[in-house]
Amino acid sequence: MKILFVCLGNICRSPMAEGLIRNILDREGLNWEIDSAGTESYHVGELPDKRAISTCAKFNIDITVQRARRITFQDFSHFDIVYAMAGDVLEEIQFFLRGRTVKAEVKLLMDEVYPGKKQSVPDPWYGSEEGFLPVYKMIESACETIVKKYHNKRESVITG
Repeated sequence: MKILFVCLGNICRSPMAEGLIRNILDREGLNWEIDSAGTESYHVGELPDKRAISTCAKFNIDITVQRARRITFQDFSHFDIVYAMAGDVLEEIQFFLRGRTVKAEVKLLMDEVYPGKKQSVPDPWYGSEEGFLPVYKMIESACETIVKKYHNKRESVITG
C-alpha cells in the first residue's frame, strides 16, 4: 500500500499524518510506503512547523526528518491513495488534475472516519500550539481507521 497525505504547505497537517500513520504501521509490523506533500510551494525544503513537531513529540513521534515538498503529477501514478486533509485541498488537487485519469484514488481524509460528511481537518497554522492537539487527534482517528481498513482488505485478499 502506498499512501500520500496532502495539505496546503506540507508543514502542519500532512506531516503529522505521515508521522502518525508510520507510527501505527511500525506498531502493527506493516511496511507501507507513506509520504506527504503540499499543494503550494511556500515551504519547500523546510521542516514541519515547530508546533506540529512538538505535538507529535508528546506522543513519541519524530517528524523532524521530514521536509516540505510540493505535490507532482507523478505522485498520482505512484501512490495508491492520495488523502486531502481538507475540502479546499481536495478542490485544489482536482483542479491540478483537470479531469485526467490517474491510478491513485483521491479522497478526503476524514471520509474514512465519517463517510460522506465531507469533514475537513482544520489548519492549525493560524492558531496557537494548543490548536494542534485536536487536529492531531482527528488525524490519529483517521490513520487508525485507514490501517484497519486496508490491512484487513489485504488480509482477506491474501487468505482469500
